[in-house]
Amino acid sequence: MVIGETTVIGDQVKLYQGVTLGALSFPKDESGRLIRGQKRHPTIEDNVIIYAGATILGGDTVIGEGSIIGGNVWLTESVPPGSRVVQTEPKPRLLAPHEQFQEV
Repeated sequence: MVIGETTVIGDQVKLYQGVTLGALSFPKDESGRLIRGQKRHPTIEDNVIIYAGATILGGDTVIGEGSIIGGNVWLTESVPPGSRVVQTEPKPRLLAPHEQFQEV
């Protein structure tokens, strides 16, 4: 589990294994040095459940009270209270030895 230093976590929050609450990027000054003291990590409001493998990034990202974030979800924007966010079913594809992978 990774919890960034400016993350705010409310009461009665459940975090499962492999959750990342991180920064989208680190702001830098004109000399290229990291700027400290700014909120870079998400806010998780009360009564939220975040299942295994979820990644939530960004200092402006707020997970609203009572929301459920499913496993392996990747979020970089806020969700309102009471939201349910799930990863759509992946569809693996087996390539024949002579086929080339093509991105869709």
